[in-house]
Amino acid sequence: MAIAMVAGMVLLGPLWDMAGTALGIGGSLGRPEVAALVMATNMTAGMTVWMRYRAHHWRGVGEMAAAMYVPFLLLLVPFRAGLLDGDALLIGGHLLMVPAMVLVAVRHRHETPTAIDRHPAVVALARRWPTGLALLMTADIWLDPGVLSPWTMLVLPGAYLLIGLARRTLRGPGVLATQLLGLAGWVALVLVAVAAGGRTAGWLVAFGWLAHAGWDLFHHRAGRVVPRAFAEWCGVLDAALGASMVVALLSTGG
Repeated sequence: MAIAMVAGMVLLGPLWDMAGTALGIGGSLGRPEVAALVMATNMTAGMTVWMRYRAHHWRGVGEMAAAMYVPFLLLLVPFRAGLLDGDALLIGGHLLMVPAMVLVAVRHRHETPTAIDRHPAVVALARRWPTGLALLMTADIWLDPGVLSPWTMLVLPGAYLLIGLARRTLRGPGVLATQLLGLAGWVALVLVAVAAGGRTAGWLVAFGWLAHAGWDLFHHRAGRVVPRAFAEWCGVLDAALGASMVVALLSTGG
């Protein structure tokens, strides 16, 4: 549940920023009392999705949501009275939230989850959670697309090597050689982009990220080196970042 709450903050935070920018209310969203309630909303959203997927009763979900909001609401009184500053409001709300959540969890510890007949579409979306995660993580880049540094491309093959070493999945015939060949290819692309500079470097970086989406697709189908979920997430993330860089280059006459 804690991971779901953090995911709610990480994934929904950029959407609030997008909405604030589009509606011209970014300043209001930055006020401590508003930021606290927005944060509680993001955490509640993540928690609700997880609890309902795990077939918890709506009663328990509602009480857990209250455990997230009430601490902030209680501290708004001394905050508005000038007895607390913004940092104290946010930190204090989080500190009070933990025992409140524990009390709700203890209260419902013997609860039998309800039976949920999940719609096939929900099941399909749950199975494609890496794609959804990648799309949410890149949702804000379309408002202000830009081109990443060429050096960021070293992360692409490096992640596969590190994960492969940790999982001991580089021992198959030709597996390590393939990964090293990919590393050499992207290192060469990085060096060429750094030497070229300017728009040429931008196009090479965009190509590098889009090409790695194909690398991810190959590994997703092969089911080797990295988990399929990682390959799916990485593929969608790489494609979105690469496409946004193409948009950035085209919008500036690249």
